[in-house]
Amino acid sequence: MLDKRQFYIDGQWVDPVEGKDFEVINPATEQPVAVISLGSSSDLDKAVAAAKVAFETWSETSVEDRAALIERVIKIYERRSAEMDDAIRLEMGAPAKFVREQQTPAGSGHFQATLEALKSHQWERPSPRGGSTLRDEPIGVCGLITPWNWPINQIAAKVAPALAAGCTMVLKPSEVAPLSAMLFAEILHEAGCPAGVFNLVNGDGLGVGAPMSSHQDIDMVSFTGSTRAGTSVSQNAAPTVKRVALELGGKSANLLFADADLETAVRTSVEGCFSNSGQSCDAPTRLLVERSVYDEAVTLAKRFAEETEVGNPEKDGDHIGPVVSQLQYDRIQGHIEAGLKDDNKLITGGPGKPEGLETGYYVRPTIFADVSNDMHVAREEIFGPVLAILPFDTEIDAIRIANDTPYGLAAYIQTGDPERANRVARKLRAGNVYINGAGIDYDVPFGGYKQSGNGREFGQFGLEDFLELKAITA
Repeated sequence: MLDKRQFYIDGQWVDPVEGKDFEVINPATEQPVAVISLGSSSDLDKAVAAAKVAFETWSETSVEDRAALIERVIKIYERRSAEMDDAIRLEMGAPAKFVREQQTPAGSGHFQATLEALKSHQWERPSPRGGSTLRDEPIGVCGLITPWNWPINQIAAKVAPALAAGCTMVLKPSEVAPLSAMLFAEILHEAGCPAGVFNLVNGDGLGVGAPMSSHQDIDMVSFTGSTRAGTSVSQNAAPTVKRVALELGGKSANLLFADADLETAVRTSVEGCFSNSGQSCDAPTRLLVERSVYDEAVTLAKRFAEETEVGNPEKDGDHIGPVVSQLQYDRIQGHIEAGLKDDNKLITGGPGKPEGLETGYYVRPTIFADVSNDMHVAREEIFGPVLAILPFDTEIDAIRIANDTPYGLAAYIQTGDPERANRVARKLRAGNVYINGAGIDYDVPFGGYKQSGNGREFGQFGLEDFLELKAITA
């Protein structure tokens, strides 16, 4: 079992002020693979103090110096990508191929997009009518709180722009999946990141997250996680009037029109929902189908779900793995049980584990059909491989159902009519709209409307989140 009980503070690995051991569990075996320490406000204070000192010099570095560091990080990250694959597979149970092709590459993808944004950004410019200078400056010391479901993706989406902006930072990764974060700290150290610029303190929300949100020497908190936890971050941060950037939950609608290539659209929809074992905030978990093709779509969805293989993350292939923890498994089972009580139809899956997978936090790929938008499985973010299928009659009806949610992170459209795709996309209250299976783009803004958060990440837009705008008038 790996001993990972130290924190990375001021350029070195240090012991916690007061050790509190916490086991990291492999979701596929239910056995511990590492032990970390859960930090406290005292550990956080040390890290913030180091970041505050480092900010005095790092904030004054040139674009060229910051770009050079990011280039070294990318090179080392790519060299150590196999280690990152192993870390993510162990800590969250993501299958080997999925980690290798999607989870790990997200890290270098964000750093590359940020590097391009850094080099092209106009740091000083004249005011619109002249007479003054507008100057972008780093916001200061940043607290970064990241989740377990896409661990290195969210770390890189915050650390890369913070470094590029000239900020210093303290990272609190999820205590459930901290191994990728600790490997990432090693990569930054090897790349020559100056002492105090990047610091890492493991811990839970109560011990480190809450003190970070309220810390008087932290100028910004960037948080990714549940809407409930994001609300707490905002409340804790309010007395210090620090900037808070939130990327939160979702219950994303996927609008499938009759003029789409039905088999391809349904397959893409099912795979998108079940990808990463359903543990994605922007997963298309509500499939809205035009009534004229509804029955056929349900039949296809059932077939594709039952063709979805669930298995050991160490095995190479296109299967899905377990969910991340016993707690997550139990929550998903509760949502499925609640779905069974509603007046809808369970067409495949259901409670319990897949046959032959009694050990590990495996969930049966599950689909509910004939769902109405007021039902539990249509309202709640389940965060597992559970799909709700709802019928609609008209384009207006589809848009109304899609927008009838407290969330607004993502939306999806499947149609053979480009004009309809663009028309509907403009009416959907979501930060990101994907048409006909389009994938992620690290250069475009990522973030949500309503209770899915505020601010935007990725590329130029992520960089701007970590900047203050100063006007100099002579």
